[in-house]
Amino acid sequence: MRWQGRRQSSNVEYRGSSFSGKKAGMLSIPAIIGALLLWWLTGDPSKALQLVQYTQATGSEQPAVVSEKEKETAEFLSVVLADTEDVWTSIFQNMGETYIMPSMVFFRDGVTSACGRASSQVGPFYCPGDEKVFIDVSFMEKLQKQVGASGDFVQAYIVAHEVGHHVQKLTGILGKVDSYKGRVSESQMNDLTVRLELQADFYAGVWAHYVAKFKDVLEDGDIEEAMNAAGAIGDDTLQKKSQGYVVPDSFTHGTSAQRVKWFKLGYITGDINKGDTFSANSSSDL
Repeated sequence: MRWQGRRQSSNVEYRGSSFSGKKAGMLSIPAIIGALLLWWLTGDPSKALQLVQYTQATGSEQPAVVSEKEKETAEFLSVVLADTEDVWTSIFQNMGETYIMPSMVFFRDGVTSACGRASSQVGPFYCPGDEKVFIDVSFMEKLQKQVGASGDFVQAYIVAHEVGHHVQKLTGILGKVDSYKGRVSESQMNDLTVRLELQADFYAGVWAHYVAKFKDVLEDGDIEEAMNAAGAIGDDTLQKKSQGYVVPDSFTHGTSAQRVKWFKLGYITGDINKGDTFSANSSSDL
């Protein structure tokens, strides 16, 4: 995906580990010394200012992004977020609605959100309470090592999927599904969650459709990367790999085939009206 030199979203935050026990606020003496030393060594006051901004935002002397590779990943995903802003703003305008943009938070080790505290082990997630997408900067590398999903468009697909959950919040679908918690059985709740996740995959496909149509930034193999990733993280594939067998009633994200199917449908049609995963009578129809 061609992204260098393109607009990055301004709705981005950087945080250090929220498990460090440090609070944001006044800069520590080491942080001030570090900023001044960085300025003196590089002769570039902007780098010192960047360190100060990271420290203030995270409440930790270790910033969320610490290497050039992580910095590049954060910049790339900021471009992807900007593309989601353009696509969904246009779609909502066509529906006579206003799209409220989510923020994206890069963190390290762990983070606190309106949904509670989470470690990096949970992977990328969307929290409807504060309307933010949370991404551990080291997750993308882990994804490649653990499930074999590689390529920059895999990362783009993940962000677009999480933004899809934000779209579900704005349209009321997320709240409706959440209202069933405690009122239906565990297997029924899992089924609703699968439908929610497959719809987010569909919305990621819709995003890819419009990016390909109007921005002309996709490269050969990008869509295949996304579909390979969707297939690699299907519940059945992951369960087979971890325990050697599958338990369909425990699925929460859908099978590999289902995830690929709904992403592909969104990409081919670009029509959000085709993404009603909740109208299927049974999971076999998804």
